[in-house]
Amino acid sequence: MYVLYTIVASLVAFFVLKWMKKRRYCTDLKRLDGKTVLITGGCSGVGKETAVALAMRGARVVIACRDPDKAEKAVREIKFRSRSLLVVHMELDLANLRSVRDFCETFLRQEKRLDVLVNNAAMPGVLDWTEDGFSMCFGVNHLGHFLLTDLLLGRLKECAPSRVVTLTCSSYKYQKLDFQDLNYNLLPFFTYCRSKLANVYFSHQLGRLTQGKGVTSYAVHPGFVQSGWTCHYSVLFRVLMRVVMWMFFVPCEAGAQTVVHCAVSDHAAKMGGGYFVDCRAAALRPFARDAGVAKKLWEASERLVKLS
Repeated sequence: MYVLYTIVASLVAFFVLKWMKKRRYCTDLKRLDGKTVLITGGCSGVGKETAVALAMRGARVVIACRDPDKAEKAVREIKFRSRSLLVVHMELDLANLRSVRDFCETFLRQEKRLDVLVNNAAMPGVLDWTEDGFSMCFGVNHLGHFLLTDLLLGRLKECAPSRVVTLTCSSYKYQKLDFQDLNYNLLPFFTYCRSKLANVYFSHQLGRLTQGKGVTSYAVHPGFVQSGWTCHYSVLFRVLMRVVMWMFFVPCEAGAQTVVHCAVSDHAAKMGGGYFVDCRAAALRPFARDAGVAKKLWEASERLVKLS
């Protein structure tokens, strides 16, 4: 009998977990014909699913990736799945600030519009360094996107109303920023958490700076998704995480829904500066809403990327 109870309890737990993996879907059917969308890291995971969804709505989609071969393959897949030919790739390495600057020069020269910028690309908790000497997580997840957004902000204002959607993670709540050591690179998980908190502060400060200027900013937690971030780790870790992700994580298509919601929804347009989960605004921890810290991080970031 004990064995039967154990089996039944295990089955119930399994289906509860499967039910918990369900996510809300974007229900706004707005088209994006004539609009241009730029997605960093759009060649895989949530970025690629976002590209498919927005290309299906008629947008011209530019995916920015550092690997040309992988990007070309992704472009073909996105075109096939979205039935759209308005998908292109441009090379961008967020771990190299010179690459970010070159990318922006090329983009502004070639593309006349920018209506939605999706800061999607992310580096998991790896203890490595960027070309410019920043910790890989902080350099890619925050500084690279900070510089990219700043250099493209003029075009976003020209095309107003426009939107900036920055992906973060609920793990932001496990760390606070230390302005004496923004380049923290000791424990992988905490390094990642700090970079995701920086994304939250960045998104909120951007919203404050662009208020009334036609650009709205959103921080989005897409959920824990079945993406390829484990490629940076050992084979054993990848095998173990594949089982964990199958049981607990959501497909990338579901993870992209909140990104799409913030990119197109009229309701979201009224809630610029917000933090979104499951296609709706969510509450942040009090320390993550500190406008003073957000402003201080913005000013520190300007110095680090040599904008001031």
